[in-house]
Amino acid sequence: MNLISTRVPAPKPWIEAIHAYVPGKSTGADGRPLIKLSANENPLGTSPAALAARASAVEPSLYPDPDSTSLRAALGELHGIDPARILCGTGSGELLGIAANAYAGPGDEVLYVRYGFSLYEIVARRCGATPVIAPDADYGTDVDVLLSMVSDRTRVVFVANPNNPTGSFLPRGEIARLHAALAPEVLLVIDQAYAEYVAPEDDDGALELAASQPNVLVTRTFSKAYGLAGERVGWATGPAGVIEVLNRIRGPFNLNNSAQAVALAAVQDADFVEHSRLHNLDVRASFVRAVEALGNHGLRALPSEANFVLVLFQGALTAEAAYQGLAERGYIVRWLPGQGLPQALRFTIGHARDMDTIAAALGEMAEAAK
Repeated sequence: MNLISTRVPAPKPWIEAIHAYVPGKSTGADGRPLIKLSANENPLGTSPAALAARASAVEPSLYPDPDSTSLRAALGELHGIDPARILCGTGSGELLGIAANAYAGPGDEVLYVRYGFSLYEIVARRCGATPVIAPDADYGTDVDVLLSMVSDRTRVVFVANPNNPTGSFLPRGEIARLHAALAPEVLLVIDQAYAEYVAPEDDDGALELAASQPNVLVTRTFSKAYGLAGERVGWATGPAGVIEVLNRIRGPFNLNNSAQAVALAAVQDADFVEHSRLHNLDVRASFVRAVEALGNHGLRALPSEANFVLVLFQGALTAEAAYQGLAERGYIVRWLPGQGLPQALRFTIGHARDMDTIAAALGEMAEAAK
């Protein structure tokens, strides 16, 4: 008689510790579609030039350019970077993951700040490394506190600048000071997913460090200001040695034909990106003022340099109640209890009319909760 074995393949213990990434929702609890302000997408959509490029993308029966040659050349021209030192990926998420895989493993540590991007813990655990979380400084990054958590096992340090989900920002001097204090064998990864929303005069200098230092990698994405979240395009730049290593383990043919075509067109449409930045700057400032006017009800908008604002609910109106109330009014935002922020909601900056409606609704709910 044949006995059925009860044994099954077992994942590595560090994989069992991973909680899957949770994306922003687009529907209510009842499945009703809502106006989505939970995923930091560009409310202006996509560059018309990029949309037009989709129609002329290479025949889908053909493999894409495995090296994204034209896109890398365009990015190099835009940012003054040697294309050989640029690597493209399936969103910046792939690049963050392979950076951890290449430089950390069992017995090593990956360091980032509390309330940093939730993907950092996932990529650290995925390669068997130990995630180490530095305490925040009023929901932002304190360089001295971060450095105090560095040990002789630290191999990768992730810093999102601006940070998601808090919106906090480290200026050029702090980024330089952080790098200068790290040992040469520690890879500093500066995640600039929201860099296009930062005023040019406030640039944090990360690209310059990546061009001149052997242990700095900068990642960027087309998902935010470029309005290409659905195409999954990201890129990274750093020293030749790091880029060469990451090229060994990135996915082959990782950017499809359509993604390469639309991203190339988007890079060449600087006006759309600038329009997106200025729209965000104006609407974000107006929304923050409206929230600040509700300070007597316990609402506080954290300073943000990104295309979202994190609002703390410290009065009678709770974040959960506000989340549900906004859903009833047709809006879905990001409630973050899974990231240790049950008292906060993250609001993607949408169209002015929507942000005005949301601010008014928050005022109504806060008044009713008294």
